[in-house]
Amino acid sequence: MRIYQARLRQLHRIFAPIMILPILLTLITGSLYQIADMTDKAGDFDWLLDWHKGEFGPLNLEAIYPFLNALGLLTLAITGIMLWFRTRPKSRNRSEEI
Repeated sequence: MRIYQARLRQLHRIFAPIMILPILLTLITGSLYQIADMTDKAGDFDWLLDWHKGEFGPLNLEAIYPFLNALGLLTLAITGIMLWFRTRPKSRNRSEEI
């Protein structure tokens, strides 16, 4: 069981620094584009939408960027939840608390 938890923690530690940039980029560009759209200035900020979708100039990842982003975030969520459940302190018996 300890080896399983160590591998789970290792997987989480590997994915977290890799995924922080795409997740933050998606979050920031999506929010800023929404603000631009609400102020009727979306046309001036189409580049934000391009970045949000994964088009980075000559590097166009539009076809796979959302899936890679989703896969990374899903992996982090699952491993994080599993680690959280495994490292939670054991709850004491209710009769001891009273």
